[in-house]
Amino acid sequence: MQSRRQNPTARLRLGIQPGGCADLFYTIEFDEAIHAEDEVFDCSGIQVVVDSKSLNRITDLTLDYSEDLMGGAFRFHNPNAVRSCGCGNSFSTVDS
Repeated sequence: MQSRRQNPTARLRLGIQPGGCADLFYTIEFDEAIHAEDEVFDCSGIQVVVDSKSLNRITDLTLDYSEDLMGGAFRFHNPNAVRSCGCGNSFSTVDS
């Protein structure tokens, strides 16, 4: 995905936002900027940026990408989630 972008040097930004049917939802985008409150992780050669407000709710998150007959999709496996919706993209934590 990153190699098909206009700017292949942009980093993958992973975060959360309020909303969805279970209080919070995941966000994924490519971003060139790194802010003072961001943490940068190297995941098998892919730089992932996470803001400090999202980090405590997605610590130990496993993010998988898979393709099946319905197409490709990310799958979030978050040990901090105490509840999630049927689509798997919306969740809540104890401190949500």
